[in-house]
Amino acid sequence: MTVITETQFVANADIPRAWWKSAVVYQIYPASFLDTNGDGVGDLRGVINKLDYLKNLGVDVIWLSPIFKSPQVDMGYDISDYRDIHAPYGTVADVDELIAELHKRGMKLVLDLVVNHTSDQHAWFLESKSSKTNPKRDWYYWRPAKVDADGNKKEPNNWQSVFGGSTWKHDETTDEYFLHYFDESQPDLNFENVEVRQAVYDLMKFWLDKGADGYRMDVIARISKNVAFPDAPEQVPGARYQDFDRRAGPRLHEFLQEMNREVLSKYDCLTVGELNFVDPKTMLNFVHPDRKEIQTGFSFDHVNVGLKGMGLGRHLVNPWTLPEWKDTITRWQWLREAGGWHALYLENHDQPRSISRFGDDSPEWRWASGRVLALLHTTLFGTVYLYQGEEIGMINVPLDWPIEDYQDVQTQILVKEINETCENPAKVIQQLLPKMRDHPRTPMQWTAEAGAGFSTAKPWMRLPEDFTVCNVEAQVNDPKSLFSFWKSVLAFRREHEDALVYGSYRELSHEDEAIFAYVRDDKFLVVLNFSKNQVVYSLPEKFSSSKFLISTTEESEWPATLGDKLALPPWTGAVYEVSKQ
Repeated sequence: MTVITETQFVANADIPRAWWKSAVVYQIYPASFLDTNGDGVGDLRGVINKLDYLKNLGVDVIWLSPIFKSPQVDMGYDISDYRDIHAPYGTVADVDELIAELHKRGMKLVLDLVVNHTSDQHAWFLESKSSKTNPKRDWYYWRPAKVDADGNKKEPNNWQSVFGGSTWKHDETTDEYFLHYFDESQPDLNFENVEVRQAVYDLMKFWLDKGADGYRMDVIARISKNVAFPDAPEQVPGARYQDFDRRAGPRLHEFLQEMNREVLSKYDCLTVGELNFVDPKTMLNFVHPDRKEIQTGFSFDHVNVGLKGMGLGRHLVNPWTLPEWKDTITRWQWLREAGGWHALYLENHDQPRSISRFGDDSPEWRWASGRVLALLHTTLFGTVYLYQGEEIGMINVPLDWPIEDYQDVQTQILVKEINETCENPAKVIQQLLPKMRDHPRTPMQWTAEAGAGFSTAKPWMRLPEDFTVCNVEAQVNDPKSLFSFWKSVLAFRREHEDALVYGSYRELSHEDEAIFAYVRDDKFLVVLNFSKNQVVYSLPEKFSSSKFLISTTEESEWPATLGDKLALPPWTGAVYEVSKQ
């Protein structure tokens, strides 16, 4: 296990300030946020209606998962018109109003940029598939079939889609295959074509000129491909399709630098890329200011803890230890020392609920572990990203829900694959379900009333029954609630911005199986108990005069100044101002 413990110290004064570095970004999944017209689907007017709630929490920026016109095979990540809005969500005029209302409150809007692929219903693809001579034929990747020794036609190569099956789908119109890294309804755009790139830049400018303040860039590291399309090495013996390296095609950085030059450099905007399967040093190639590409990227090491192998194995959760998890978090804090910037998140629309994944979602420890995760999240280096419902402690759906209640296309495809290929499918499915993308997509729980205050109609997705005990209305005015704790730690982070946003990071006691402890900027000691046992933590350094600042429980439960040891009750944590002797 590699742990970065010593790096060149970078003084706070040497790090340029920017609004997006200290911002708190709140991700909204539009379909599940708030339905105002009674159709069971969230909408933009629901977002507008809750801006004061978000401002009160301490949010600076909202990031909307895709709101554009779409058949919704993959919940909007299959876009059929980049300049129009999915009708159940609202209209372009609603977006204009949202931007105006955000800016009136000193808040900003980040949109989801999905340009690795489009929907197969997009006008570009409909033209591309119409004939081999259509001017947009080369806007997507088309290849003829391979013919084996027996004369049988098959896919151009053996690549496996992220969602299972082949990355190639046959189209009868021209008797060729098109490439899709994800669902077969999501054909990949050909960034080798300069016209495609210019069309992408034009649509980016369209929304930035309307007042949008940045982009989260969906699977942006996959826009460049190895256009030789070689077969992948056999990793799963006998499997027809094999997983392959989708990262960093040969022209990726060229494309991103061009995108920055043509669009991003002309606006004061936030950019954060979805960059799976990269290490911190590779991330620097994307986010270091000298590269002139993007500002930050979402890493996946910490959310992938306990996942092993390729293919189906990437979705099956195995046991993991706290030192393993600490290792991933500490390695990524190194970006500060190297001149990069980090994006902090514990959950999003693709990840399970953080209390269920990294805490303890049992009734006894749900709220306590939620506070520990909140304190961790807000005392690390980087820009904070908070997902809807995280602030009130929403958890995964019960694992005894029938598969029919899971709506996500990836879940359905993976379950089908397991049923067809595994000897004990029920056991494998139980190992699969805790990581599925359906968990964070259930409707936001606003009240304890029928429909959880989300909708007066039947919600588009099943609502977990625990909305009666976990909802905004019950927490927003309760000073002891998880919501109130999130509000307080976000304010604490803002109050101590120099140290907590820009300051250095140094981990303590890496091998400890229960305690996560670290020092920020040599000014603040953070000690967190990630267990349901009381732990007496022997401090590895002298912090005897350090003063109590904030904790997950009542202040009276903590010593005002530290000695050589600190007793931490189960699932608790505290921050002390360091004064060494």
